[in-house]
Amino acid sequence: MAIQLSKSSKERREPSCRVMVVDDSAVARGIVTRTLEEEDGIKVVASVPNGLMALKAAGNHEIDVVVLDIEMPELDGLAALPRLLELKPDLKVIMVSSASQRDADISLKTMAMGAADYVAKPKAGLGGAESFRAELVSKVREHGTGAGKAAVRHPPSPRQNAASAREEEVARNPARPNRAPSKPDVIAIGSSTGGPQALAEVLRDLDPALTQPILVTQHMPATFTGLLAEHMTRYSGRSATEARDGEVLEPGRIYIAPGGKHMLVERRAAGGTIIRLDDGPPENSCKPAVDPMLRSLAKAFQDRLLVVILTGMGSDGLKGCEAVQKEGGRIFAQDRESSVVWGMPGAVAQAGICEEILPLRKIGPAIIRIAGGEGK
Repeated sequence: MAIQLSKSSKERREPSCRVMVVDDSAVARGIVTRTLEEEDGIKVVASVPNGLMALKAAGNHEIDVVVLDIEMPELDGLAALPRLLELKPDLKVIMVSSASQRDADISLKTMAMGAADYVAKPKAGLGGAESFRAELVSKVREHGTGAGKAAVRHPPSPRQNAASAREEEVARNPARPNRAPSKPDVIAIGSSTGGPQALAEVLRDLDPALTQPILVTQHMPATFTGLLAEHMTRYSGRSATEARDGEVLEPGRIYIAPGGKHMLVERRAAGGTIIRLDDGPPENSCKPAVDPMLRSLAKAFQDRLLVVILTGMGSDGLKGCEAVQKEGGRIFAQDRESSVVWGMPGAVAQAGICEEILPLRKIGPAIIRIAGGEGK
């Protein structure tokens, strides 16, 4: 079968993001191609039905982002991914899979293999799923025209220079707790794009002796979050579970916000703290979202809270961190260089409300220092 080259529906000059769509379904390829080419600055330069054709096309075209299906004949997405990255190490690959448990598990594995992101196919089919198409466009644009790519191909823009200067300023003059710092009773982590790998590294680095419960909100659909908990149990050596409504926070355990619900906490009059799952509207277009978790934790734990904002697009977590800072809690953010996308941590860093901006490898040790009561 010959490689089908798509034509843009509009005349555009020098698209900022060049995409290859790989899916064995011609209908799916057509929907994804039309969805992307309706967007200014995005051009689909190749549309192919399997991994073998993708490898050939990658050798013939300048490509920034690959939208890669998992289930395909001849060479599936799981087998094609490492070969594509070997051919073009700077390529950003977004995996597209069904929301089945098997495909969700494979999608998480591909993140460890170098995939940049994933999008879950809706059960009703691609044609009627506006949320799927909106998420796909957002992630393609972010990975294809992000700061990392711009820094390689073009001189930094004034906005990027200003952001870098702000990061350096915060690093030199970090925010300090507005009262004498306390040893945290709980640790909260927020993440999105690139989060599964970052979470694995941070949790793996934690001292087994730390007793604080750890609450995690990672932007993920249902099915994925339960598997994420299983993966984090293996990586961290701690018990990680998808949070359940009404369960009591226990020392040393990791609680993952389930897809489709916000994770909150509630202090009980008789003592102890329980988890509440909230079915309210999305915040920052996310459900679960980091902001409601942090607002709830700030109210319950005040200055006895440590927050870490990891890699992710958008600014979810910023408003929640503002509430945490107001109550005297402490905030760390992942640095630009080690983030897949410096959106969420960048928003907190540039607001001047985080105490430290750290590379990923230093976040685990920093948590140990603060949560162990060593750092003031």
